[in-house]
Order: sequence, then structure tokens, then C-alpha cells
Amino acid sequence: MAFRPLLRQRTLAPAMAAAAGAGIAFSSPRIVDAEEPTDPSLNRKPIYDDTPLDTTMPSPTSPAAPSTPSSPTPYRPTPTDRLAVQIRHARLALYNQATRAEDSVNAALTSTLRLEHSFTSTIRGLAPPKESGERVFPGALYVLVASMAGSIISRNRNILLRATVPAAIGLGTAYAVLPLTMRNVGDLVWTYEERYPVLADTHLRTKERIAQFWETGKAHSAMTVGMVQDKISGTREHLEEWVKKGK
Repeated sequence: MAFRPLLRQRTLAPAMAAAAGAGIAFSSPRIVDAEEPTDPSLNRKPIYDDTPLDTTMPSPTSPAAPSTPSSPTPYRPTPTDRLAVQIRHARLALYNQATRAEDSVNAALTSTLRLEHSFTSTIRGLAPPKESGERVFPGALYVLVASMAGSIISRNRNILLRATVPAAIGLGTAYAVLPLTMRNVGDLVWTYEERYPVLADTHLRTKERIAQFWETGKAHSAMTVGMVQDKISGTREHLEEWVKKGK
């Protein structure tokens, strides 16, 4: 008997829920499919618009303003980046040093080749032409023998004669035996002397004095020869007169 109120409450609860649901269903207005809905929120857009067509072109929409970029966060180089920078500097320095060394070696080789070419061309230019018939080897041998003979002649003289006589005899022999070669040598020496005006001036003065001494010597020799010829002719005349008187 004690459980009867609980059973009554459990049977009344579903009945009350069903009655509330039916009341809500019958109280709300129902819409038939053939009727037009009265709620403006349920209106649907028809297929064809009743508004006239607008023949004007639509105004172009203004482009949206670019959004200002946010300030980037500062980049902090990592130890790997700093090491890469140092390696790059070291490689560039090593490359520059290698390039400088290569340029120095190339410059030295170029200078050596230029000097060799200048030396060989100079020696080749001193030789006489083949059509002249002048030979360097026997002529140089004659000059050496003449210089040795001059040193033998002046060996018992003072030091000045022992130094100048072999050189003078050898130089004279060279000009007599190898005239073309000595002229080429003189031209070469003159090109080097032109770089130093004092030396060139001294050379010209010495050459002028030697030429003057040579001309004076030739003149004195001619006078001496003339005097000797006059004396010989006078002596001959006296002898002829003496012979005539003796007859």
C-alpha cells in the first residue's frame, strides 16, 4: 500500500507531457502548401525580378588598401652563421694572396724572358753581316794575341804602361781586324752612355782629343817624311856632285 502514491505519480507524468505537446501543436497556426506564407521571414525570392534592368556599367570597386605589414622580428645570427662569415673572409684573403703570388711569378717570368730576348738580340746585332766576309772567331783570336804581345812588351815598365799598352794594342788590332764588329760595339756602348749625360760628354771629349791627336800625329808624320825626303834628296845631290868632281 505504501507504493501506490509513487505509482500514481509515474502514470500521471507521461499523460501530462502528452497533453502539453498536443496543446502546443494545436495552438500554433499551420500553413498549407497551397497558401502563401504570411511570415515575411519565409518569403523567397522569385525566379524573375520585377525591377527594370540597369544599363549603366557598375562602378569599379576600389581596391582594398594593402595592409601594413607588421614589423618583422629582428634576426639574430647563429654561431653557424658567424662561423660561415669568418670562413668566407679567410677564403677571400687566401684567394687574394694566391692571386698576388701568381701575378708576381708571372711578372718575374715575363721580365726574365724580356731580358733574355734583349740579350740575345743585342749579341746577334753585334755580329757582322755574312756578305761582309768578316769572321769573328779568327779576328778575336788575333786581338787576344796582340793584347798578350803588348803585355809582354810592357812587362818591365811602370804600372801605367802595363795597364794601357795591352789595351791600346788590342783595341787598335780589333779596329784593324774587325772593323764592322767594333763599330757595332761602339754604337751599343754609345746607346748606354746616352742615359748618363756626363759619361756621354766625357766620351765625346775623349774621342775629340784622340781624333785631334791622330790628326796631329799624321801631320807631324807627314812633315817628318817630307823633311826626311828633303834630306835624302839633298844628300843624293851632294853625292852626285862629289862623284862628278871625282871624275
